[in-house]
Amino acid sequence: MVIENKSFDEERALYNLKNSEVINCIFAGPADGESAFKEAKNINVTGCNFSLRYPFWHVDNFRIENCRMDSLTRAAIWYSENGTVSNSKLEGIKALRECIKIKLNNCQIISPEFGWKCDDIIMTNSYVESEYLFLDSNNIKLNNVRMKGKYSFQYVNNLEISDSEFDTKDAFWHAKNTTVKDSIIKGEYLGWYSENLTLINCKIIGTQPLCYCEGLKLINCTMENADLSFEYSDVNADIKGEIISVKNPKSGEIIADNIGEIITENAVIECNGKVTVRH
Repeated sequence: MVIENKSFDEERALYNLKNSEVINCIFAGPADGESAFKEAKNINVTGCNFSLRYPFWHVDNFRIENCRMDSLTRAAIWYSENGTVSNSKLEGIKALRECIKIKLNNCQIISPEFGWKCDDIIMTNSYVESEYLFLDSNNIKLNNVRMKGKYSFQYVNNLEISDSEFDTKDAFWHAKNTTVKDSIIKGEYLGWYSENLTLINCKIIGTQPLCYCEGLKLINCTMENADLSFEYSDVNADIKGEIISVKNPKSGEIIADNIGEIITENAVIECNGKVTVRH
């Protein structure tokens, strides 16, 4: 079935739609109906505009391309799986939640609380603004993603990031099994309480980074405005350039070209981390 150049505003307008193409349609209007594609399966949605709530709930095997979901499109994609979203704008709050096997490419996303409790998400070549990004999600891969927000990747497990740039606050709190390569991470209190966080060829910017970490590794990284770093962390770090200050590392070794201050005082646990200035 092909549905083209139509307007819908009623409740569950295309409920349980299957094996269909929806092209250049508008989902908006005075009836203010929600859940346009609820329980749909095997659908391709192209060139459509959305201004109604909850359009894609419990949808299986879908493709969304060249679409716009405006700020009124609240909670757009929930409880859905096996989908791709490409060349699209997602501007409503809570745009993606409790979804499995979703690929997003070349998308612009402005959505507080984006990507919560999801599994197997791949995002490429995209821009995201989100206060809480991918909270409590598993198996996330990001490549060439620019992000602006606050509390990103909290309680995430199995996260891979490459060639990306993040302007955030306390990212990676309680994250497990995270690898970040060739990226810029700007924030405050980065990575606290993380387990098995590995940073490779990264630039880390901001105060009090990487404290209370277990299994922390930094390989060929740089640090800027990084004071009171690595407090109570189990860390092995090779830093190019300067670290403003290192405080009470619990274990492991930190090597840098220059360290402004090494603070070993008032520790509340036993701290045996080695701090070395490269010669």
